[in-house]
Amino acid sequence: RSVAEAAMAAERPRSLFALSAAAVSRSMAALERDVWALPGHLLRGLLPLLTIFHLERAEDAARRAGLSTQPIWRKLWDDVMKTRPPNSESITCWRKKFLETFFSNVLHGVLDVSSDWRLHDRHFSPLLHSSPHVSQLTLCNMLQGAVELTAEHNHRVLENLAASLRVLKFQHLLSCDQSIRRSLVLLLHRLIHHGSVSQVSMCSWPVHDTVLLVLILTMSAGFWRSGNALACHSSPCGLCREEDKAQSQQSAQEGAERGCDAEWEGSGAENQKRSPKVADACMTSVLSGPRSPPLQNPELLCEETSSEVPCGNQGGSSPHSSSGQLSCHPIPRKTRRWQKPAVGRKRRCLRRSRGHYADPEDLYDFVFTVAREDNSGLLDKTRTTEGENTENWTSSSPGSPCTGHAGCKRRGGPAGTLSLKAAHRFRSVSTLELFSIPLTGETCRTLSNLLSSWVSLENLVLSYNGLNANISCILSGLRALSRHPECRFRVLRVSDMFSHMPCMELVRCALSALPQLRTLSVSFDLKNQLEGSRPEASPSCSEAEIPESCLEVLEIRFPREPLHTALLLPVLKASKSLQQLSLDSATLPCPQELGHLLEVLKECTPNLRKLSFHDVNLAEHQKEVLLLLQDPGLQEITFSFCRLFESSTAEFLSEIINTVKRNSSLKSLKLPGNRLGNHRLVALADIFSEDSSSSLCQLDVSSNCIKPDGLLEFTKKLEGHIQQRGGQLPFTQLHLFQNWLDQDAETAQEALRRLRALCSVVNDAWDSSQAFADYISVM
Repeated sequence: RSVAEAAMAAERPRSLFALSAAAVSRSMAALERDVWALPGHLLRGLLPLLTIFHLERAEDAARRAGLSTQPIWRKLWDDVMKTRPPNSESITCWRKKFLETFFSNVLHGVLDVSSDWRLHDRHFSPLLHSSPHVSQLTLCNMLQGAVELTAEHNHRVLENLAASLRVLKFQHLLSCDQSIRRSLVLLLHRLIHHGSVSQVSMCSWPVHDTVLLVLILTMSAGFWRSGNALACHSSPCGLCREEDKAQSQQSAQEGAERGCDAEWEGSGAENQKRSPKVADACMTSVLSGPRSPPLQNPELLCEETSSEVPCGNQGGSSPHSSSGQLSCHPIPRKTRRWQKPAVGRKRRCLRRSRGHYADPEDLYDFVFTVAREDNSGLLDKTRTTEGENTENWTSSSPGSPCTGHAGCKRRGGPAGTLSLKAAHRFRSVSTLELFSIPLTGETCRTLSNLLSSWVSLENLVLSYNGLNANISCILSGLRALSRHPECRFRVLRVSDMFSHMPCMELVRCALSALPQLRTLSVSFDLKNQLEGSRPEASPSCSEAEIPESCLEVLEIRFPREPLHTALLLPVLKASKSLQQLSLDSATLPCPQELGHLLEVLKECTPNLRKLSFHDVNLAEHQKEVLLLLQDPGLQEITFSFCRLFESSTAEFLSEIINTVKRNSSLKSLKLPGNRLGNHRLVALADIFSEDSSSSLCQLDVSSNCIKPDGLLEFTKKLEGHIQQRGGQLPFTQLHLFQNWLDQDAETAQEALRRLRALCSVVNDAWDSSQAFADYISVM
């Protein structure tokens, strides 16, 4: 409508119902219970006039009346957010989508709630009301969101997030001061250690703060040295206090049953005579919480001493220590002292000033690292030097899981590490993702040591981290993790700009180290620029036979490397459970290579259901393409940008159609980027003719130079086949991304309208002229 028409409509008198509904909306605080009891036809007209807070509370009443609030939330999104969300077709609940985005925008100051009357109500807090709907949260820049969420007035908001949040993301982080870092520690402790966060992702941090990065990694792994950060906030963690109280009571009861208490009360000499296993068993329940499996035989750390002088291990004996604050609160003052028998290595106690609490700054003068467990099950001892700069950090102790590799050589420098024996082991996340964060050798060693005992970790994604030789360090930590009886690790995805070793070599190494892996994805853009710097094949990976693996999904993106079936053969032989194989950007060294690959797949992978080729030139492999299309075991086949029809004839297209028509097991055929054009698309409609036995449900013809008139002709032909088959058609989804449908908008809209009556259509608003201009500009 024109501006004049809109103004006239605004001047028209409103109906009595509209006036009454507006009055009720303004008085919802008093009338809410009565409103929910209204009949459906009245409630339908009232719902759009409510604020988001009352609209959210009206969900149950609307459901009882047979009404849906989804259209109202969708309109709210369009009016307030004014953007089209990515993958909007897959959004099933616009209420959750709106409130989750609303929470994030309000938290970061992006959205002014006073800009729309529907967004504010003096009876409701925007953050508190929307927080139960937040399952994913992103913190950016200076972590202002972390500071706000840990403020006292947002205590209930944080409690709601602890129950609802599943994914915590960090993006474009900047260095921050100690107070902000403390807020982050409290946030991570509540959301991960005592919450429901199962995935931590960090991305786009090209110049990262090493101390902050390692702090996030360490707490994500479930380690935290409690006490200092919470002490300075004068509000100890109540959950830790309750759990430690229960744990202490349980430990005291168990100790009494074993006669342990009597020995605790004895002298130091008597304590030294007792069995180390009994002593360690008594300490295990104190140093570890009920949230995760306890550390094996942890040593007692001298966390507080009565002197500033370090009590180093002299003459091979351990120093006396008094138990300090091992959790978020003081342990009852019945202090017990004991001596642990020497284990043959030197150790230092952490220096502490006099008084009950240490300096709250201490926590951030060190970087947490995980020391390995040696054969005796004791944690390695690390040293701490107080007052050193936070940049002075190192990772593992000698003999850690990542030593012995070219990428893991230990660099000199003072040790600035904090032994994690001083930390409790809490709940940890199951998914870790690192995108575009450069990882140095030191950081990789720290991550490797964390991985070696991260038993809850199931998925690890490392993308564009510049690992190079340090990939060996990461695999070393994962190898140590795989030996743990409670290891759950199943998915590894590694992608980078340059490949340090051939792709197949890395695949072999990963499967040899991780036989329980279910999904392995290896992706590189380019070969290493310095070809001479590429290491020769490691005998441990190349010559050793790959153990039988549980691999189900294998994805390899070659940096324009030749695909040698002989190198892939041992991997496929060891992967009898393989169900999905994806080969990307590989070159075929000889015409027979693809044929050899198909023979190997048929022989070694009886369970293979999905096969994908992307950016692999198959123009001269028409015979092999037809063999794949008639394979009765495959349910999904992808030929993406494979130049299928570059040198083919019309007979090849007919053979493809007839082969698919006879294959009743194929469910999905994806042909993006193969220059189908209009005439080939129209021909593909014959797959669904009356004489076809095809069960094809999904067809992807994205990026195929399809124009509106060709799409309309395809639609008409498809309608004819459906009519001949009595309206029965298995075809349910058509993908049309990045085609030339903008060249005739009217025809395109008619074709899409008629197509949507037959199946689900997934497309986008793509500007073909701009894409062509971009193509010309880079020629």
